[in-house]
Amino acid sequence: MEKTFSELEQLGPSDLIAFINDCIQHDFNKLVQLLYRIDVSEEKLKYILQLNPNEDAAKLIAAVIIERLAATKAARASFSRTGKIDQPASDKNAEHDEDLEQF
Repeated sequence: MEKTFSELEQLGPSDLIAFINDCIQHDFNKLVQLLYRIDVSEEKLKYILQLNPNEDAAKLIAAVIIERLAATKAARASFSRTGKIDQPASDKNAEHDEDLEQF
């Protein structure tokens, strides 16, 4: 069962956990590839799993995936905003210099 990013974003936490458990049991390589494509930090994931050895691994992985998807979504939103772009610092300084010249 292949999932796209948009399909993963649409899953609720319990459905995502079920999907991850299915991958762990039947196609672990698919889970590893998914984590790589989403750009989940391997070190962070290992650290979280080691800190919580008695927790459901799928639940912990799902939390990391949700966090990463939210960060990706926020980054996309910040790049896609339309409107006025801030002036570069050099342009702002030029305006400030013009204001000073008036005195």
